[in-house]
Amino acid sequence: MASLQGCMPYRALGRTGVQVSALGLGGSHIGTPKLSRAEAARIVHAAIDGGLTFMDNSWDYHEGESEVRLGKGLKGGYRSRAFVMTKVDGRTKKEAARQLDQSLKRLGLDDIDLLQHHEVIRFDDVDRIFSSGGAMEAFVAARKAGKIRFIGFTGHKDPAIHLYMLETARRHRFRFDTVQMPLNLLDTHFRSFERNVLPELVKADMGILGMKSMGSGVILKSKAVTPIECLHYSMNLPTSVVITGIDSMRILKQAFQAAGTFKPLSRQQVARLRAKSAPAAKYGEYELFKTTTAFDSTIQHPEWLGKESPRTLRLTKD
Repeated sequence: MASLQGCMPYRALGRTGVQVSALGLGGSHIGTPKLSRAEAARIVHAAIDGGLTFMDNSWDYHEGESEVRLGKGLKGGYRSRAFVMTKVDGRTKKEAARQLDQSLKRLGLDDIDLLQHHEVIRFDDVDRIFSSGGAMEAFVAARKAGKIRFIGFTGHKDPAIHLYMLETARRHRFRFDTVQMPLNLLDTHFRSFERNVLPELVKADMGILGMKSMGSGVILKSKAVTPIECLHYSMNLPTSVVITGIDSMRILKQAFQAAGTFKPLSRQQVARLRAKSAPAAKYGEYELFKTTTAFDSTIQHPEWLGKESPRTLRLTKD
């Protein structure tokens, strides 16, 4: 059951015992060049002052500028009022540990609340993460060292890859605290995380982080849905947090409006929203993060992923 602080609902982050705001501040948008560092800090302050506590970020957003800006926004007592998450792209233990240490330095923090494997969009991403000397070893070591509290993963390409990540984790007797994925009105019709992955996460009582509720604005170009409808639909799902991109005070006010006016949707309301969004969703035209490489940062930096395993290389030569 959600609780309220002002107009912001709060929800349980799976089985972690932590309550987080139902909406989260997207890390990529606060690093956009059109914002100054001072404006970005002002947005972070206003968000936290209004009760939006969940801070999303990533090691690779704007070459680290997003983390630097969030770090500046967390000074002056704001850190204690925020739940801080970042992500790293390294698939080897060495690279993941290097990226985490760099993230902490940019943020100006000794520890963060949640670290996630970023952009798990290929089946071999999963295999590399869980291999001997893989990134999962760095994550577990970081948690043991007190640098992080919780561990999760993100991806935006295909629900089958998320399911493979969960299956592989079970095989290694590891349980993720959180999973982040696209959850929006168009997703429900095409290569759907909502229909294929969400039920598994609910069953396992994991923290569910919804993202791309508007697909960086691309979904809105379909003219099928409004920003408030997008946020309300995603918030109506059993999400812990819906992360939304905020790059101005106007958009922050829109997020607070969505939080303040949100009420659980009836079956009829859900059916109406799905019906009017279905034509635009048919071929994934407006979910470019699924159907193109435009949102795939790791494709530009294969060095982050490490080499193929020695066993794989040996077998291909035999």
